[in-house]
Amino acid sequence: MLRRPRRNRQSENIRRLTQETTISNDDLIFPMFLTEGNNKAIEIASMPGIYRFSSDLLLKEIEDCSKKGINTFCLFPQIEESLKDKHASESHREGNIYLSTIKKIKKEFPHITIMTDLAMDPYSSDGHDGFVENGNILNDETLIILGKMALAQARAGADIIGPSDMMDGRVGYVRELLDNEGFINVSIMSYTAKYASAFYGPFRDALESAPKSGDKKTYQMNPANSREALIEAELDYMEGADFLMVKPALSYLDIIKLLHDNYDLPIAAYNVSGEYAMIKAAAQNGWLDGEKTMIEILLSMKRAGAKVILTYFAKEFAELKGY
Repeated sequence: MLRRPRRNRQSENIRRLTQETTISNDDLIFPMFLTEGNNKAIEIASMPGIYRFSSDLLLKEIEDCSKKGINTFCLFPQIEESLKDKHASESHREGNIYLSTIKKIKKEFPHITIMTDLAMDPYSSDGHDGFVENGNILNDETLIILGKMALAQARAGADIIGPSDMMDGRVGYVRELLDNEGFINVSIMSYTAKYASAFYGPFRDALESAPKSGDKKTYQMNPANSREALIEAELDYMEGADFLMVKPALSYLDIIKLLHDNYDLPIAAYNVSGEYAMIKAAAQNGWLDGEKTMIEILLSMKRAGAKVILTYFAKEFAELKGY
């Protein structure tokens, strides 16, 4: 036998020499949850090791993560019910908890990159990503609200804006507003192929932002569809997106590869809350080696074509020794 593939697996050093896919801290974005108050760190029951932080402790956690090599964060706010309304007006109110915290982070840690979430659901009394009227999600009316949010976030210091709402035309609408206001260097990481997935449950627990009625299937994608992702990607590309995201990641590796093979923009994958939770639960029960499983799934996303991975494992990965 002239060809023996096992020769390239004979030792740890050779395996490292021939390894095709690697992950580094530079590939990762750490999603974090912000809540009102002071000196608060509330662990999310369905996401062991992940917390809602008040602004003061969030800054300390960001500093700690930065020392470990994680320097890009995506912030999600938990908003008090009394502040929510149909128009999500709290989302762009000057001085709200979200915008003021972004300003504090950028002032204290100028080297940190902040990605924001652009959708109505954390602030909406209806719990939907868009404006609701008579049970319908109104697309174009939502764009006006998203535009106000995007400009407020950019003024606060956001480096990357992440439209997660899946409204048609929102990337182009937001890009034009940002450019007209002089924010030409603020990036857009579009949630391009965001599926109506069952894997979002723990995230909605964290933000208490589940829809008050109905579901999100009229705007989030059908999990059965793949080629539809090319339509969404083409629109976002033409409208000026800087990154194309697939969400969730683990059950949609084929979609990550599809976009990677068809577009030269960086592809992002969101390793979502349910994917994190099921690995943590299995590890706590002794059914899986949590650390090895974490590495394996992150490698699968990178191997499929993701240049960027949003993951709740980011800090844990950064703390690994010897990977």
